[in-house]
Amino acid sequence: MIGRLQGILLEKQPPEILLDVHGIGYELLLPMTSFYNLPEIGRETVLFTHLVVREDAHLLFGFSAKTDRTLFRELIKTNGVGPKLALAILSAMSVNEFAYAIEHEELSKLVKIPGVGKKTAERLLVELKGKFKGIKQPDFFVESSHVGAVDPVTTSPEVPAEEAVAALMALGYKASDAEKMVKRIAKPHLTSEQLIREALKAAL
Repeated sequence: MIGRLQGILLEKQPPEILLDVHGIGYELLLPMTSFYNLPEIGRETVLFTHLVVREDAHLLFGFSAKTDRTLFRELIKTNGVGPKLALAILSAMSVNEFAYAIEHEELSKLVKIPGVGKKTAERLLVELKGKFKGIKQPDFFVESSHVGAVDPVTTSPEVPAEEAVAALMALGYKASDAEKMVKRIAKPHLTSEQLIREALKAAL
Protein backbone atom coordinates (compact mmCIF):
# COMPACT_ATOMS: atom_id res chain seq x y z
CA MET A 1 0.00 0.00 0.00
CA ILE A 2 1.29 3.46 -0.92
CA GLY A 3 0.63 5.63 2.14
CA ARG A 4 2.57 8.83 1.47
CA LEU A 5 4.23 10.58 -1.46
CA GLN A 6 6.61 13.51 -1.54
CA GLY A 7 7.49 15.03 -4.87
CA ILE A 8 7.29 17.85 -7.38
CA LEU A 9 3.89 18.94 -8.65
CA LEU A 10 4.00 18.69 -12.45
CA GLU A 11 0.37 19.16 -13.46
CA LYS A 12 -2.91 19.97 -11.78
CA GLN A 13 -6.34 19.88 -13.33
CA PRO A 14 -9.05 19.51 -10.68
CA PRO A 15 -9.56 16.93 -9.32
CA GLU A 16 -6.42 15.28 -10.81
CA ILE A 17 -2.72 15.99 -10.40
CA LEU A 18 0.57 14.54 -11.66
CA LEU A 19 3.30 14.22 -9.03
CA ASP A 20 6.95 13.53 -9.92
CA VAL A 21 8.58 11.31 -7.28
CA HIS A 22 12.22 10.66 -8.23
CA GLY A 23 11.40 10.54 -11.93
CA ILE A 24 8.19 8.52 -11.61
CA GLY A 25 4.97 10.39 -12.37
CA TYR A 26 2.06 9.45 -10.10
CA GLU A 27 -1.47 10.37 -11.16
CA LEU A 28 -3.62 11.16 -8.12
CA LEU A 29 -7.22 12.15 -7.53
CA LEU A 30 -7.72 14.74 -4.79
CA PRO A 31 -10.82 16.08 -3.06
CA MET A 32 -11.09 19.82 -3.58
CA THR A 33 -10.50 20.45 0.14
CA SER A 34 -6.99 19.03 -0.40
CA PHE A 35 -6.59 20.56 -3.85
CA TYR A 36 -6.86 24.06 -2.37
CA ASN A 37 -3.73 23.35 -0.31
CA LEU A 38 -1.52 22.51 -3.29
CA PRO A 39 1.49 24.71 -4.07
CA GLU A 40 2.23 26.16 -7.49
CA ILE A 41 3.39 23.95 -10.36
CA GLY A 42 7.06 23.04 -9.94
CA ARG A 43 6.97 23.17 -6.15
CA GLU A 44 7.38 20.24 -3.78
CA THR A 45 4.42 18.86 -1.87
CA VAL A 46 3.61 15.96 0.46
CA LEU A 47 0.38 13.97 0.22
CA PHE A 48 -1.08 11.12 2.23
CA THR A 49 -2.47 8.51 -0.13
CA HIS A 50 -4.90 5.63 -0.43
CA LEU A 51 -4.74 3.08 -3.25
CA VAL A 52 -7.98 1.60 -4.58
CA VAL A 53 -7.49 -1.57 -6.62
CA ARG A 54 -10.21 -2.49 -9.11
CA GLU A 55 -10.35 -5.05 -11.87
CA ASP A 56 -10.05 -2.37 -14.53
CA ALA A 57 -7.83 0.19 -12.79
CA HIS A 58 -5.63 1.10 -9.85
CA LEU A 59 -6.73 4.50 -8.53
CA LEU A 60 -4.51 6.54 -6.23
CA PHE A 61 -6.19 9.17 -4.06
CA GLY A 62 -4.23 11.96 -2.37
CA PHE A 63 -4.97 14.05 0.72
CA SER A 64 -3.23 17.05 2.25
CA ALA A 65 -4.00 15.85 5.80
CA LYS A 66 -4.35 12.47 7.50
CA THR A 67 -7.76 13.53 8.79
CA ASP A 68 -9.06 13.74 5.21
CA ARG A 69 -7.68 10.29 4.37
CA THR A 70 -9.13 8.84 7.57
CA LEU A 71 -12.60 10.14 6.72
CA PHE A 72 -12.23 8.90 3.13
CA ARG A 73 -11.48 5.41 4.45
CA GLU A 74 -14.47 5.56 6.79
CA LEU A 75 -16.72 6.69 3.96
CA ILE A 76 -15.78 3.89 1.55
CA LYS A 77 -16.53 1.35 4.30
CA THR A 78 -20.12 2.59 4.26
CA ASN A 79 -22.49 0.50 2.18
CA GLY A 80 -23.27 2.25 -1.11
CA VAL A 81 -20.38 4.73 -0.91
CA GLY A 82 -17.57 4.18 -3.40
CA PRO A 83 -14.33 6.15 -3.86
CA LYS A 84 -15.87 8.58 -6.36
CA LEU A 85 -18.73 9.48 -4.04
CA ALA A 86 -16.35 9.76 -1.09
CA LEU A 87 -14.27 12.18 -3.18
CA ALA A 88 -17.39 14.26 -3.90
CA ILE A 89 -18.32 14.36 -0.20
CA LEU A 90 -14.82 15.47 0.83
CA SER A 91 -14.84 18.07 -1.94
CA ALA A 92 -18.12 19.55 -0.76
CA MET A 93 -17.31 19.58 2.96
CA SER A 94 -14.29 19.77 5.22
CA VAL A 95 -13.84 17.00 7.79
CA ASN A 96 -15.25 19.24 10.53
CA GLU A 97 -18.22 20.33 8.44
CA PHE A 98 -19.07 16.72 7.61
CA ALA A 99 -18.67 15.65 11.24
CA TYR A 100 -21.00 18.46 12.32
CA ALA A 101 -23.57 17.47 9.68
CA ILE A 102 -23.49 13.86 10.86
CA GLU A 103 -23.64 14.57 14.60
CA HIS A 104 -26.47 17.10 14.13
CA GLU A 105 -28.28 14.87 11.60
CA GLU A 106 -28.33 17.54 8.87
CA LEU A 107 -29.88 15.29 6.25
CA SER A 108 -30.86 18.21 4.02
CA LYS A 109 -27.23 19.32 3.71
CA LEU A 110 -25.95 15.84 2.88
CA VAL A 111 -28.44 15.24 0.07
CA LYS A 112 -27.20 18.37 -1.73
CA ILE A 113 -23.94 16.56 -2.50
CA PRO A 114 -24.08 14.94 -5.97
CA GLY A 115 -24.68 11.22 -5.72
CA VAL A 116 -25.92 11.35 -2.13
CA GLY A 117 -29.62 10.52 -2.17
CA LYS A 118 -31.86 10.32 0.87
CA LYS A 119 -31.15 6.61 1.46
CA THR A 120 -27.38 7.11 1.26
CA ALA A 121 -27.54 10.13 3.56
CA GLU A 122 -29.59 8.16 6.10
CA ARG A 123 -27.09 5.31 5.88
CA LEU A 124 -24.22 7.72 6.55
CA LEU A 125 -26.03 9.06 9.62
CA VAL A 126 -26.65 5.57 10.98
CA GLU A 127 -23.18 4.17 10.32
CA LEU A 128 -21.05 7.21 11.17
CA LYS A 129 -22.96 8.97 13.95
CA GLY A 130 -21.00 8.81 17.17
CA LYS A 131 -17.66 8.13 15.51
CA PHE A 132 -16.68 11.79 15.80
CA LYS A 133 -17.06 11.98 19.58
CA GLY A 134 -14.28 11.36 22.06
CA ILE A 135 -11.63 10.68 19.43
CA LYS A 136 -8.18 10.94 21.01
CA GLN A 137 -5.88 10.42 18.02
CA PRO A 138 -4.18 13.68 17.01
CA ASP A 139 -4.57 12.89 13.30
CA PHE A 140 -8.25 11.98 13.37
CA PHE A 141 -11.06 14.51 12.97
CA VAL A 142 -9.23 17.57 14.19
CA GLU A 143 -9.20 21.10 12.86
CA SER A 144 -7.66 21.28 9.39
CA SER A 145 -4.86 23.73 8.67
CA HIS A 146 -5.97 27.12 7.39
CA VAL A 147 -6.07 27.44 3.62
CA GLY A 148 -4.56 30.65 2.37
CA ALA A 149 -5.95 32.68 -0.48
CA VAL A 150 -4.82 31.82 -3.97
CA ASP A 151 -3.07 34.55 -5.88
CA PRO A 152 -5.04 35.67 -8.93
CA VAL A 153 -3.61 34.76 -12.32
CA THR A 154 -3.81 36.70 -15.53
CA THR A 155 -5.67 34.47 -17.93
CA SER A 156 -8.84 34.51 -20.01
CA PRO A 157 -11.89 34.38 -17.71
CA GLU A 158 -13.38 31.63 -19.87
CA VAL A 159 -10.53 29.22 -19.09
CA PRO A 160 -10.93 29.05 -15.26
CA ALA A 161 -14.71 28.82 -15.70
CA GLU A 162 -14.40 25.92 -18.14
CA GLU A 163 -11.93 24.15 -15.83
CA ALA A 164 -14.25 24.68 -12.87
CA VAL A 165 -17.22 23.24 -14.77
CA ALA A 166 -15.15 20.22 -15.84
CA ALA A 167 -14.01 19.64 -12.25
CA LEU A 168 -17.56 19.82 -10.89
CA MET A 169 -18.67 17.33 -13.53
CA ALA A 170 -15.84 15.00 -12.49
CA LEU A 171 -17.19 15.24 -8.94
CA GLY A 172 -20.61 14.05 -10.05
CA TYR A 173 -22.54 17.19 -10.98
CA LYS A 174 -24.53 17.24 -14.22
CA ALA A 175 -23.10 19.49 -16.93
CA SER A 176 -26.08 21.87 -16.84
CA ASP A 177 -25.94 22.12 -13.04
CA ALA A 178 -22.17 22.66 -13.03
CA GLU A 179 -22.48 25.48 -15.57
CA LYS A 180 -25.22 27.16 -13.54
CA MET A 181 -23.20 26.85 -10.32
CA VAL A 182 -20.13 28.48 -11.86
CA LYS A 183 -22.10 31.16 -13.69
CA ARG A 184 -23.88 32.11 -10.47
CA ILE A 185 -20.68 32.96 -8.60
CA ALA A 186 -18.29 33.83 -11.47
CA LYS A 187 -16.19 36.96 -10.97
CA PRO A 188 -13.25 38.37 -12.95
CA HIS A 189 -9.74 37.22 -12.02
CA LEU A 190 -10.85 34.20 -9.97
CA THR A 191 -8.84 31.01 -10.52
CA SER A 192 -10.53 27.72 -11.30
CA GLU A 193 -9.84 26.53 -7.73
CA GLN A 194 -11.51 29.64 -6.30
CA LEU A 195 -14.49 29.22 -8.61
CA ILE A 196 -14.90 25.58 -7.56
CA ARG A 197 -14.65 26.48 -3.88
CA GLU A 198 -17.26 29.23 -4.14
CA ALA A 199 -19.56 27.08 -6.27
CA LEU A 200 -19.44 24.22 -3.78
CA LYS A 201 -20.07 26.56 -0.87
CA ALA A 202 -23.07 28.09 -2.63
CA ALA A 203 -24.44 24.62 -3.42
CA LEU A 204 -24.66 23.76 0.28
